[in-house]
Amino acid sequence: MASFKENIKETFLGLSESIQEGWTDFTQFLQETWPVLIFLIVLVFGIGIYADPPPPSHVMMATGTAGSSNEMLGKEYAEFFAKKGITLELISTNGAQENIDRLSDRNDPLQAAFVQAGVVSTKDVTGIHSLGVIAYDPIWFFYRGPELNPKEFQGVDSKFKYFLNKKISIGIKGSGTHAQAISILNLSGFEPGANFVNLPGDKAVKALEMGEIDGVFMVDSFYSHNVQTLLKNPNLNIATFGRAGAYTKLIPYLTVLKVPEGAFDLKRNFPSQNIELLATTTNLLIDDRMHPAIQFLFLEAAREINGKATFFAERGEFPSFKNTMLPESPIAIQYEKNRSPFMVALLSHLPFWLAELVNHIVFIVLPFLIISYPLLQALPGFRRKRMQNKINRLYGSLKSLEQELLNGFNDQQRDEYLKRLNVLENQALNIKISKGLSSDYYALRTSIDYVRSCLNRGIHPYQFNEGKGGGESSELLL
Repeated sequence: MASFKENIKETFLGLSESIQEGWTDFTQFLQETWPVLIFLIVLVFGIGIYADPPPPSHVMMATGTAGSSNEMLGKEYAEFFAKKGITLELISTNGAQENIDRLSDRNDPLQAAFVQAGVVSTKDVTGIHSLGVIAYDPIWFFYRGPELNPKEFQGVDSKFKYFLNKKISIGIKGSGTHAQAISILNLSGFEPGANFVNLPGDKAVKALEMGEIDGVFMVDSFYSHNVQTLLKNPNLNIATFGRAGAYTKLIPYLTVLKVPEGAFDLKRNFPSQNIELLATTTNLLIDDRMHPAIQFLFLEAAREINGKATFFAERGEFPSFKNTMLPESPIAIQYEKNRSPFMVALLSHLPFWLAELVNHIVFIVLPFLIISYPLLQALPGFRRKRMQNKINRLYGSLKSLEQELLNGFNDQQRDEYLKRLNVLENQALNIKISKGLSSDYYALRTSIDYVRSCLNRGIHPYQFNEGKGGGESSELLL
């Protein structure tokens, strides 16, 4: 009975032999299948290039002026992103023009911004995509004093009668408020004069309440602090433009919002009659290099935050992909057609980073498996066929030699025949085969040796010999 030491030795010896045999098979596998393997590596590399790197954990977004609805909206977006493990840093700006300028600057780290439609010309803007329209922004005009007839706000001799001697704030230059106010006034034939001032939203609210100015244009949401402050002030009124429909025909991005009598405050019946407000829209704009996963997260945030029913919008109305300021992002187009239910399901059950990782892996692995699986399945057969072909080619050479011997055997060339057999045998010895083809390999070796044995006989089977009685007989190999 073998000792424990001998058993251990035999075990390690068997393991060593198995490793060596496996390594030999592996190297032989690489030598024989390297074209297929290179193809698969190039395929994976190509998919890796096409696929995006992991999304960033920090994103910068421009909102707008202090106290504006965009600032409030930005905070809701930041909370949504925080739940997904992404830091959304909010940047206060002077308004839409600055947001556009910074987004189009390829060296600026800013990646997203809220921008009102119609604020700036987008004709020559490049490097920016839209993720859709996310909200209405009513164009408010609050004024002090008694309620005026809408006719007071219509053109008289190319001028607005009300604005002739009033001190009006039309927002700081570059802001959405300023752009919309100038657009409406110019379209009505009125050029703002020296009595017009440029105040940011919060300062304009204070100035109007303190009587320092007579009226204020403001483009902001119904829920913004500035708008709510002015709506609650009983000393202020809201202008209604009786020709609101005409403005929407001349300025396509504008929309008419209808407000029923008393909708803002039933107790004081404010407004005292049905009114129509003009409204622009807020667009969610991004740097066109933004990671697709972050774009998808912005779209999900817009659906959850801006898709709720509001004072002016119905549930599910936003995000909208109609009348966007700039070309839509390919991700937004895909989202509009199909919200990627797989990614939505992942986000509902997994943290964002893990959902994106799973999505990324599936995106790379599935196409790879679909293409590579049949190839990998075919590799064993491919290897066996290559080795079998090598053996068959040597069999063919041996058969050709035999046929030559049969048709024209010359005993004087016996040494030459043997030399050719030696060459065939050497070629057979250098064939690398798997264990499964061992029987074919050694059958080839045996056949070569058999032909050699026939050549070395005293009587050669490849010669025809005349038999007794005038008959003929022959002996043939195999």
